[in-house]
Amino acid sequence: MAGTREATAPILPEETSWRISYAEIGNLAQVQRPVVTTWVRRHADFPEPVAYEGASPLFDGGEVAEWLLSTGRGNAGSDQIQAEWVLHTLSAWRRTIPARTLVDTVTALLCLRQLLDEPLSELPWRTILERASETDFEDTYLHKELRDLPDAERQGPLLAVLADHLTEAAYTPADALERVMDARRRLGCDDLAADEPIPLVSRAMAHLSGIARLNEREQGATAAVLYPRSGDLLVALREAVSDAEGMPFFLSADPMPDLARLARRRLMAQGVQEYEMDLVDGEELATDDWGDPHVVVCALPYEAAETRSSLAVLQNLQDLTDLLAEDCTAIVLGPADALVRPLPARGEADRVRRGFLEQHLLKAAISLPEGVLPFRPAHRTAIWVLHRTPEAQRSGQILLADLSSRTLTAQALDALAEDIDIFREAGWRADSRHEPRNAAVVRATALTSAPGAAFTPQHRPHADRYTRTVVERPARISETELRLQQLTDATRSALDHAPTIRANAVLRPDDQPARRTTVARLLKDRRLRRLPGHRIAAEHLLTGGKGHYTVLTAAEITGSAPVDSHRIDRAVLLNTYEHAYFTEPGDIVVTATPSFGAYVDDEGLSVVAFPARVLRVRADAEHPVRPRVLAALLRSAATEHRRVSGAVRSARRIEDLLIPDLPGDEAERYDALLADIARRTALLRQHAAALDDLTSLTAAGLVDGTLTLTEPLSSDLRPTPETS
Repeated sequence: MAGTREATAPILPEETSWRISYAEIGNLAQVQRPVVTTWVRRHADFPEPVAYEGASPLFDGGEVAEWLLSTGRGNAGSDQIQAEWVLHTLSAWRRTIPARTLVDTVTALLCLRQLLDEPLSELPWRTILERASETDFEDTYLHKELRDLPDAERQGPLLAVLADHLTEAAYTPADALERVMDARRRLGCDDLAADEPIPLVSRAMAHLSGIARLNEREQGATAAVLYPRSGDLLVALREAVSDAEGMPFFLSADPMPDLARLARRRLMAQGVQEYEMDLVDGEELATDDWGDPHVVVCALPYEAAETRSSLAVLQNLQDLTDLLAEDCTAIVLGPADALVRPLPARGEADRVRRGFLEQHLLKAAISLPEGVLPFRPAHRTAIWVLHRTPEAQRSGQILLADLSSRTLTAQALDALAEDIDIFREAGWRADSRHEPRNAAVVRATALTSAPGAAFTPQHRPHADRYTRTVVERPARISETELRLQQLTDATRSALDHAPTIRANAVLRPDDQPARRTTVARLLKDRRLRRLPGHRIAAEHLLTGGKGHYTVLTAAEITGSAPVDSHRIDRAVLLNTYEHAYFTEPGDIVVTATPSFGAYVDDEGLSVVAFPARVLRVRADAEHPVRPRVLAALLRSAATEHRRVSGAVRSARRIEDLLIPDLPGDEAERYDALLADIARRTALLRQHAAALDDLTSLTAAGLVDGTLTLTEPLSSDLRPTPETS
């Protein structure tokens, strides 16, 4: 158990209760929901429910947070619990103050605390206003937000206390301000997040701009952001430059004065001085005063597909390139249908797009998956890297990358950024010493000579031909073919020497009715033993053959996934699940969720994951149960009591399913029949799996262009019955 953590209660407006459910407590403490019910049952000091939603209890969130902090239970750190608590408290203030006013006031307080470098809760509100006026004497970023707060004398000091609590939870006022911005949707400010890309993409765009490298080489570099909105891209550019490298000059223009003020607050909190930025209220950058920017970054405003024009988007980008002086770069996020997808051949939009190549402006085109704009989940986007290259240095090459079918992760975007960095450092040309891992470098003429063609790579990178997967693929195909032949021979031999399957089934005489029993009765008679499954965290389940022990989840038991799909590492099992047990040969693993399933583990040494559980046969019983027989009978009985649509569970529990209690000789005959069927089924499954492997291996090689099929050698031709 973690050490005791100090609990400090944030101040709520009036007496507002934070009501929280079992699932929300699990999210707060970073544990699975059943752990919470165990806490409630085992610990008498756990807070009592304050209300009920139907039959589900609701708890006071503040009391739960205090309990977690004081007992040290759960996997969340104290700062995370405290931050969540304060953010909820901040959200509760929306009942008293409009959401946008609340966010503006709190971000202004956090910015002021960063600039003053002292807690605000110790200062009278009048003093806070005086300090704000002295700090922001031109009233361009925070004084107005504090001065115009409704009922400021009463609410202002309380919000100042909240700002200090946020700072303590996040360590610095700047981090606390960004945490508030991350929670803007939760705080009811959807308009501040509607057209902002996800943080991963914002950071990737800042990296692709090369601002850090440029700032190292040239002091006084200027970075401009068009359509800054609430300032995410400006903050990403600031974070891409370390303090040791100095600070670039930031330019932006926004026609909404309140958004420009918010962007200024965020940069000021990040350590950017007023004389290091010019974020104007308007539509035109102040280039007359500061000159053309060295780097331009922008995310084009979203337009619905019904009204969006590819030509208008591309013409907008043409206007943007007017800002690019020689050897300057622009990074643009825009709609994929205009930037990378096919266009009507020789149409006006196609002509304009190919013009970026003919003018040697477009250096890289990156297709992104859906979901880059969280508010527009179906909107597919792409990134363009534009650079005005001196005529003597033009290479006529372009880097194309297609991430549209990949999950965006920090690792994937970092690898892509590294490919583009190397492409840039090589003079925007392919470097023979480095082959792009996630992209392809092609001649621009390959696109300009193909009107309407998509700006996406048509082939995998050449380096893929030399990966281990590709090089070993022919050998793996040969091994699969040999395995298929061996399985064919084994199946033929087994069937030739095995007797024909005969169940010898006849109608049961009326005077010999079958005895009935249930699993509950078998447990009571000590013919079975029941063992629970283990709650295995999802992050501990390994796939792809990794891990040391097989984990039997509900997916394997119900047949929706093959056995051995999930495994667990030995060290994780022994250290994290010290009370875990292994199955023994003959154990019957059953589950009723999401549907009924029963599996006989013939080999044992597996770990069973909840909600599956084990029925273990007692060999010392007077009439031992045969595992295969019991599993087959339970599967058949369960079909009559399936879960109907709308129901939470099936009509009968597994323990209550009525099954025949076969006499010893009949059970023995049925067990032999099932064993014979299992042997034949195993051979057929191995054969089917080998055929699937052969299909997928061959198709993968043909799709990526690394395999070809040739005429078989005469020695490979087997005689057929017609030719032998």
